[in-house]
Amino acid sequence: MSENQNPQPDASHEVTVAPEAGNAVVPADRFTDPGVPEHKPRLTDTDPRAAKRAERTVTLLFVLSILGTVGSIVAYVLVPPDGTTGGVRLSTLLIGLGLAVSLLGIGVAGIHWAKTLMGDREFVQERHTLATQGEARETAIRDMNEGLVDSGVVGRRGVLKGAFFGALALFPLAIAVPLIGSVGGDWNVSSFKHTMWKRGTRLAIDPSGRPIKASDVTVGSVFHVIPETTEEFRESHEWVTEKSKAVVLMVRLNPEDLRTDQSPEGETWSHEGIVAYSKICTHVGCPVALYEQQTHHLLCPCHQSTFDIADSAKVVFGPANRRLPQLPITVDDEGYLVAQDDFAEPIGPSFWERLK
Repeated sequence: MSENQNPQPDASHEVTVAPEAGNAVVPADRFTDPGVPEHKPRLTDTDPRAAKRAERTVTLLFVLSILGTVGSIVAYVLVPPDGTTGGVRLSTLLIGLGLAVSLLGIGVAGIHWAKTLMGDREFVQERHTLATQGEARETAIRDMNEGLVDSGVVGRRGVLKGAFFGALALFPLAIAVPLIGSVGGDWNVSSFKHTMWKRGTRLAIDPSGRPIKASDVTVGSVFHVIPETTEEFRESHEWVTEKSKAVVLMVRLNPEDLRTDQSPEGETWSHEGIVAYSKICTHVGCPVALYEQQTHHLLCPCHQSTFDIADSAKVVFGPANRRLPQLPITVDDEGYLVAQDDFAEPIGPSFWERLK
């Protein structure tokens, strides 16, 4: 053999080509199967008392979840929103706490169960074509049954099993009961066609209720507006509903910046550059309250629908498909801003009786 010839590799130095490495060769024994690591028993595997404590802990967590579900249903029934801000907050808080405890109980119980009681051994199943013969089916069924028994669901730990299924079965009630209870609510969509605004109603600052004079509104200023009403009515149950439909955003522009400020009939709906529009987005009803002074755009923070208040609040961007309803305004003999009438079109998002 000449000096330029390479010697043949010895059988004890087998090589294999790594596809990801191109033409590189590496020793074959570098990729030996490490096998399944040795199982390290947990305290609950060796100490029956520790296993019993873990079982009690998991059971108590599931019971806590059940109590949270029951508590949210009780709160929904016994503490309904009474129309006041405090009442709505209290009802929402109690229902939310009940749901939080219910979900947290199920989640923490499941994690603790898996870490302390369920089997944690690693098993290897050789990859091969599964046949449909009786022996293969019997093996699969046996493996499934062994897994169920090892998880502690079947056979032993009856109290834990009852708490587990009880928590899972009751939790949907915390969502279903409020949904079922709302079916009998007010579905009269015609109520969205009219608000508290009427001819002569003064525009007032939200939330103080102080009437606004036109002289108080400077160019570029923004006011959150509600209809002027009595203090007694603002403390009533009806006020929350009526206010939610009547809220308005008012801005003063330079009159020359207004591209249009008239109704389809040609009536002027603004006063010396002061315009007022419904704050309720025509997409899904979020509050439109972000004003860009340089562009005269109103932005909805929920889905970024953008309206141009210099051009009848027409949609310039986003998913909303119609403009914000405009509140026609003027001034009274004392210089206060007042409504000429109610909105000329329904406020809020489109619904099945109003597609555009």
